[in-house]
Amino acid sequence: MAKILVSACLLGNKVRYNGKDLLQETEAFQVLKQQHELIPLCPEVAGGLPTPRPPAEVELGDSAKVFEANGKVIATTGQDVTAEFISGAEQALTLCKEHNIHVAVLTESSPSCGRNKVYDGSFSGNKVEGMGLTAHLLEKNGIRVFSQFEVNELLNQLTEF
Repeated sequence: MAKILVSACLLGNKVRYNGKDLLQETEAFQVLKQQHELIPLCPEVAGGLPTPRPPAEVELGDSAKVFEANGKVIATTGQDVTAEFISGAEQALTLCKEHNIHVAVLTESSPSCGRNKVYDGSFSGNKVEGMGLTAHLLEKNGIRVFSQFEVNELLNQLTEF
């Protein structure tokens, strides 16, 4: 049985920016829940942001630049929420280290959790290839990140972790 970090919203916790969840009820996700220990975390809430909260996007969709202090995470209100996003990402990494977690299932397109695509920072609905801050930091530290759409792939690979 592996311990797996999972975006709290995917487990039904109402922590998304709009106060809702993204509960996953696919067969693959049910297998994941039955066969492994899932550790829930919402990095944005862990970083100190309220629920609900204004939507936020990573400037140019480039999380690496945010960690290099060459980019920001901005809410639709214009508020700079970079510090909260970085704090949440760091807390996710700490949790993984404390619990010997090597795998995470995170919410696609999220500015924290996006695995393959994120919004481009223009608040126009455009997505670009890239990762959210938490996904980026976890991957950079050797933790494999999958989106909720890649759970079958994860299940096929779990023997490697």
